[in-house]
Amino acid sequence: MPGPLDGYRIIDLTGNVTGPLATMILADQGADVIKVELPGRGDHVRSAGNRVHNMPSAFLNNNRNKRSITIDLKTKRGREILFELVDDADVFVQNFRPGVAERMGIGEEVLRPLVPDIIYVSISGFGEKGPYAERPAYDPIIQALCGLASVQGGSDDERPRLVRTILPDKLTAFTAAQAITAALLARANTGRGQHVRLSMLDTLIAFMWASDMGAHTFVGQSERDQRPASRIDLIYDTANGYISVAVNTDREWEGLARALDHLEWLDDPRFSSPALRALNIDARLELLQEVLLQDSTEEWTRRLELERVPCAPVLTRAEMLNHPQVKASEILVEYEHSKVGRVRQTRSPARFSETPAEIRFGAPRLGEHTHEILTEIGFDEEDISELRALKVVEI
Repeated sequence: MPGPLDGYRIIDLTGNVTGPLATMILADQGADVIKVELPGRGDHVRSAGNRVHNMPSAFLNNNRNKRSITIDLKTKRGREILFELVDDADVFVQNFRPGVAERMGIGEEVLRPLVPDIIYVSISGFGEKGPYAERPAYDPIIQALCGLASVQGGSDDERPRLVRTILPDKLTAFTAAQAITAALLARANTGRGQHVRLSMLDTLIAFMWASDMGAHTFVGQSERDQRPASRIDLIYDTANGYISVAVNTDREWEGLARALDHLEWLDDPRFSSPALRALNIDARLELLQEVLLQDSTEEWTRRLELERVPCAPVLTRAEMLNHPQVKASEILVEYEHSKVGRVRQTRSPARFSETPAEIRFGAPRLGEHTHEILTEIGFDEEDISELRALKVVEI
């Protein structure tokens, strides 16, 4: 059975991670995503390391279920081919810096008259206006500017630290995918297309507000009232490794005290309520760390689970692959890629009971589907040969 977005066509002019991951989410859900790439070079991520048969894992993991066509959009003929592709499309996605698409002649004002109900999507680093609008944006730059690095440091007075994964890129991708489906739903209800704009900076500040901006929520409250996080994180040493333990409710705190055989903690006035436990977090976590060092991760996990205290061993990436919960959830899948052989990836995280997402095929070689797509939109062999000779396309 086809996925929930079967029948929708997306023209994808994005590169690197944010845009490609967003459109791959939609491709997994059944959309026909046509990835438009520059002849001879393609998406910048194609040049990344960790590759087999010249196909990098970073490209494989963000571009499956897509078809690739190469078009030189600097040429008038190349833009005309793009317009023919757009003529039968529902969504057009680009992540150029603001103003670049317009200078290339592929901005919304050009495409909207061709397809009045198209969803035109612009993904940027900092937004369309302001002093940073036209600056290049990479993940650590966004982490620095949005305040996330300060949050990771634990306090505004401590040295900032980066989240060691490209969180802004990936979070913006998921936000973009949700926004595109929302725009398609709105079009189904109104018959009207629209321009969806989002930036990495928009996304990260909104993301942080849910949990990290409490002192800045009430207008007029001092900007210095943000309580520092504990200098101890929720990763603890055990006798043979590491464990994470997190408690919030009174029931969980009582279970923790029983599991660790320290019932006297329940009579300690510093820990008698969630608010007091938060206020005295350093003292509480120091006590917990002292106890957890006395036995193994496996033993503490067993005892904590009996008391229904949230906990988990801290796994390396390699260990995660074989964890019983990961296996039971069937999160990881393997399939045969036509160029690189056996590939391991995650399935789509959203599971649809009636219209399941699926991996139909792996990420494409550069220009792999150029001939196929040109044929679909009406070009014959003579036309295609001429385009190749002019280097407008590459097959």
